Amino acid sequence: MCGIIGYIGHANATDVLIDGLRRLEYRGYDSAGIAVLQHGRLEVRQRVGKLRNLEEALKQEDLVGTAGIGHTRWATHGRPSEDNAHPHRSGNVVIVHNGIIENYLVLKQRLECDGYHFESETDTEVIAHLLARSMAEGRSLPQALLATVQELRGSYAIAGLCGSDPDTLVAARSGCSLVLGQSQDASFLASDVTPLLPYTRNVMFLEDGDIGIVTRHGITAIDREGRPVFRDRVAIDWNAEEAERGGYPHFMLKEIHEQPQAILDTLRGRYRYDEGEADLGDVTIPPDALMNAGQIWIVACGTSWHAGLVGKYLFEELIRKPVQVDIGSEFRYRKAMVRKGDVLLALSQSGETADTLGAMREAKRLGAYVVSVVNVVGSTMARESDGVLYTRCGPEISVASTKAFTGQIIALYLLALHIGRGRNVLSRDKGQWWLDQCLALPGQVEHVIKRDAELLSVAKRFYQKDNFLYLGRGIHYPIALEGALKLKEISYIHAEGYAAGEMKHGPIALIDENMPVVVLAPRDRLYPKTVSNLMEVKTRNAPVIAFTSEGDHDLDALADCVFTIPDTLALLSAIPLTVALQLLAYHIGALRNIDVDRPRNLAKSVTVE
Repeated sequence: MCGIIGYIGHANATDVLIDGLRRLEYRGYDSAGIAVLQHGRLEVRQRVGKLRNLEEALKQEDLVGTAGIGHTRWATHGRPSEDNAHPHRSGNVVIVHNGIIENYLVLKQRLECDGYHFESETDTEVIAHLLARSMAEGRSLPQALLATVQELRGSYAIAGLCGSDPDTLVAARSGCSLVLGQSQDASFLASDVTPLLPYTRNVMFLEDGDIGIVTRHGITAIDREGRPVFRDRVAIDWNAEEAERGGYPHFMLKEIHEQPQAILDTLRGRYRYDEGEADLGDVTIPPDALMNAGQIWIVACGTSWHAGLVGKYLFEELIRKPVQVDIGSEFRYRKAMVRKGDVLLALSQSGETADTLGAMREAKRLGAYVVSVVNVVGSTMARESDGVLYTRCGPEISVASTKAFTGQIIALYLLALHIGRGRNVLSRDKGQWWLDQCLALPGQVEHVIKRDAELLSVAKRFYQKDNFLYLGRGIHYPIALEGALKLKEISYIHAEGYAAGEMKHGPIALIDENMPVVVLAPRDRLYPKTVSNLMEVKTRNAPVIAFTSEGDHDLDALADCVFTIPDTLALLSAIPLTVALQLLAYHIGALRNIDVDRPRNLAKSVTVE
């Protein structure tokens, strides 16, 4: 969720860039930098940490120019450092980049053979060298960037500046957003409209494959073939918060829609497909400690605890070893039988959750290795862990967690794959097969999101009900818990999640025509038993909302509403199911006129007991 800003005009670019980066801070970052063309020379300044560190450094000098680019980086390839911070330079060229270049190792090896020297650990630096080489071959800056991106595989938003072409900024996008803006006497580019609003509301959104050309006099674009293309100018009437929401009515809906990208970002650079293996460089505990752990514990709270329960099913399937899952507030105050050599996984979106942090510290005191799965770089849990696995979801503003939950599941999947391969439970071929299934998830989630209108229709039928019951079996039991929690949080409707087989042990007494029952019944080995539970519900006249696999029509006559998800591996169907339940809860909350981003009595990060 890095941020990009570019400016060319008559004002001091340094001031405009810093102001833009400040407005992009909400996206999350661990370093910041700018490049300004000053008296014909490109001057680059970077600092690790918060933007104020860069601002303090700039106060010590007079960096003035009328063209420049800036960036806030969230580390993916390479740790947070000044060498890894953007902008990256190659000769007289500087670039900034969001996204991940999947073939950067091949490109880097080729460039090194051609004599190019690398200063950073990033995938981004290859773009700078490719662009510099392309310009050295006699191309203009826009044509050089066009030739460069044709060598790249992956997702990117790129902005570039060259000292020999001081009147032009260039940009390119594929899979990551970029917007160009124009005022009366200046032009801009940015990763979203937020930093442009103080200067202009006249913008143009680039499309995949476009090369944007930004001069003092205007903004234009060319396509993959180098032909001029017309993109509609858009007049933005959002305020600052609406801009951060990207035009969505709520952050929660925006963050639900960001999940395909969040899943991709959590996966990218973390697997070696040829080996069928997960590549987890951040998990720095000794390899033997993971592979030979006496006991694996997962500790979390709230939504993260539900992710931990999903992780239990993944781990026990992929590494064939029992896993203990605990609520943080319970773990820290009971005499947990943690021993030296155990491994504890601590899950938290913020990395500051008090009960989980207390549980983690207790486990460390007892001699366990601790690996945290968190979303916030540099958080307390990340700093105090023996290893950390970041979910790379970007900032999650809405109190009800959505993309952080799916990101945690993906991180646990990668960890389970890594341990499974290390313990020789999974072969290389089996590891590749699992990776194939996981890499299909972003597309499957996108498919669910595109059918949002169906879920809105369901919400309109039931949003005035006072009680809901959610049922699931196996790995879908924690998804039932999570679906019920989302509904409780943002609609104030009483909802319970239950293991479907437990329904007859009590909850069935509550079921009548006034209690909608959400049944999670994708086609898996437990499908017949789940359908049997559905029948028990239906015979008691309860309305049934069934979620099943595409192509299954057996439930059409049994359920009042049926929503299908892509037919996928049972252990991974939890993710598209989760997204569907998030959308259902969102629409019910919105229809009840609840402030879904800020539900009463709840805090985003629970830092007290």
